Amino acid sequence: MLNVELNSIQHSTFNIQHYSYMPVVIGVRFKDSGKTYYFDPRDVELSQGDYVIVDTARGLELAKVAYLRHEVLSGEIIGDLKPVVRRAEPADLERQRLLHGRHEDVLARCSEKIREHSLPMRLVKAEYSFDGSRLTFYFTAEKRVDFRMLVRDLARTFKSRIELRQIGPRDEAKLLGGIGPCGRVLCCASFLPDYARVSIKMAKDQDLPLNPAKISGVCGRLYCPGDICQQSWHMSPGQ
Repeated sequence: MLNVELNSIQHSTFNIQHYSYMPVVIGVRFKDSGKTYYFDPRDVELSQGDYVIVDTARGLELAKVAYLRHEVLSGEIIGDLKPVVRRAEPADLERQRLLHGRHEDVLARCSEKIREHSLPMRLVKAEYSFDGSRLTFYFTAEKRVDFRMLVRDLARTFKSRIELRQIGPRDEAKLLGGIGPCGRVLCCASFLPDYARVSIKMAKDQDLPLNPAKISGVCGRLYCPGDICQQSWHMSPGQ
């Protein structure tokens, strides 16, 4: 009984120490509307909006500083806290621009290979990694697709490591961007890092019309900002 209590105390002490340790980090984003990831700034002096080269699980990547150095609970960090390698240089931005410049050609060649393999998939976007060694294709399909032979063919064509990712309607809208019914850039493509859970109940709470056509975004799903409006609705004066 005593051993069980000691083990419980030691475990609780470990959890307290684990979550009370507060490393200094900066927050970066790989896309303007993407999630924020924490990195160790080390001794690199940075300003908000600076571009940096960071060490990730997939190698070096270019990112933009969203939040300056500050302390966070260690429990908020997923995995190892990797470092900022250095501030990005003009040559790094030019490399990224050149890789983006290949987008249309890369999509066209991949679409041709998809037709050759007679696969029921529709390409949405292609992205090179910072060093150009990895090429990721995003596509939509009504069901799972066996693209193993296609991956081998693409690897021979582009001389890069190939990844194919099947995405849904919301991800497609986020990647492609566009203008919503309100006349502004889509929230998911401009500032929403995550997709909130949106329900018809939220529309009822806000006295919105329950016609799906009127409360759905260009992706065909319920408006993502419905969650933000719901929070504002409950925090408004008199509520």
